[in-house]
Amino acid sequence: MKNLFKILILLATFSVSAQEKLTFDQSLTKAQNEHKNVFLFFSGSDWCAPCVKFKKFYVDTEQFKTFSDEKLVVYNADFPRQKKNQLAKEIAAENGKLADKYNSKGQFPMILLLNDKGEVIKKWEQLPSETLEQFIEKLKS
Repeated sequence: MKNLFKILILLATFSVSAQEKLTFDQSLTKAQNEHKNVFLFFSGSDWCAPCVKFKKFYVDTEQFKTFSDEKLVVYNADFPRQKKNQLAKEIAAENGKLADKYNSKGQFPMILLLNDKGEVIKKWEQLPSETLEQFIEKLKS
């Protein structure tokens, strides 16, 4: 019985996190409906050290999550290289289209703040040099 309970909790957690992954178009629509900007970042999660650092010390922090939940719709266009980390074909294709539009030079990490129409407001073409607090302030202004 105890194991069944653990399995049910795990499945519920998985289904909630699976539901939260939106396509980029869905992210734009959500941003329009909620009057938020879109935070789009390009990463190589299994090969780009600055990308991993950015995610760990910025995106995955409680301070950033609290801010972004209130003010942003976050979308990560990831480009993993290792076979075990490959994304679904649809997601990889969508990320490729986003790279063609927003990151044609293939810079990693590439961080963009977009309005709800998908227009670039701010751009970082490398790991931000600002502290987390300064970075959030730049996103606010």
